Amino acid sequence: MGQGSHRGAKTFRRRRALEFLERLYVKRATLKQQLQTPELQSIHPVLTGELKAIEMVMNEFIQLFDIHEEELKMMPMSNNTDEAQGKEDQNEEK
Repeated sequence: MGQGSHRGAKTFRRRRALEFLERLYVKRATLKQQLQTPELQSIHPVLTGELKAIEMVMNEFIQLFDIHEEELKMMPMSNNTDEAQGKEDQNEEK
């Protein structure tokens, strides 16, 4: 019986971690949308910096919690094309 309750807690924590990652995807999408808005052109460098920071946190979070691609595909806001592009951009910077 003790093992079942631990598994439930682990599943609950995992679900919460994935929900937090989902919020990061929403923030990233919002920043990308703001970068396309002409009225915000004057703060473009700030938005770009925030976008890079969010993507860095997302990548670290995915690695830290060992989140697999199957889990990312189940997330509505995750755009695997954007994720692949982000990884390509990181590889180019190295």
